[in-house]
Amino acid sequence: MKATIHPTAIIEDGAELGADCTVCAHAIVTRHVRLGAGVVVHPGGVIGADPQDLKFDPATASGVRIGAGTVLRENVTVNRSTVAGGETIVGANCFVMAGAHVAHDCVVGDHVVLANNVLLAGHVQIGAYTFVGGGAAFHQFTRVGESVMVGGLARITLDIPPYVMAAERDEIVGLNLVGLKRRSLSRAVVAELKDCFREVYFDGGNVRQRAQELLARGVRSAEVASFLKFFAGGRRGIARARRVWSAEPGASGDAG
Repeated sequence: MKATIHPTAIIEDGAELGADCTVCAHAIVTRHVRLGAGVVVHPGGVIGADPQDLKFDPATASGVRIGAGTVLRENVTVNRSTVAGGETIVGANCFVMAGAHVAHDCVVGDHVVLANNVLLAGHVQIGAYTFVGGGAAFHQFTRVGESVMVGGLARITLDIPPYVMAAERDEIVGLNLVGLKRRSLSRAVVAELKDCFREVYFDGGNVRQRAQELLARGVRSAEVASFLKFFAGGRRGIARARRVWSAEPGASGDAG
């Protein structure tokens, strides 16, 4: 089916809209944008504007790609890439709530939820199935693994490994057990993740080195391998864990 364009919406010549897209009143979709099937851009959204980079040349050929089924609520902004031929990417079936900002060269995975007023600086990576609470802000070049839960108003300046919960200023407060349950991971996988989490963060030594040692020792599941491999990459440091679980075994941040 054809896309639905509401009165006063602006769709620039050259934009690509998939089947069943909806662009609401006062939204702007620039010529640099590709929308997948079923994408909804709510009123006031500006998708594909130039990056907020003082050195950017507007003649640069770059774009934005929004995956199928993603909903961009009121006043969401997604800026195009700074790199010739590059794209800022928001994956499929994401829900980006009102006022959120996705800066240039970000890559947001599938099934991600960004709550109201989340701020992603340039080159941020958000893994699939991650939930980010309202008002959280991310420093440029930070990475967040898949199935992470980030608390509202968090300030993230370091990398956050997969499958954990993060809050406040770069604090990891345990595994995202609710998210793991929603992903239907087996008890054996969750138990192995718990063991690896403890060994990386609480057995002493450099966390990157500990992760590589555990990976070399061998792991049973792909999820644990993904968790451990994350520590080897990135341009920022790795966020450290707050050891609340040992002092308060029943606390919400319980890693065990």
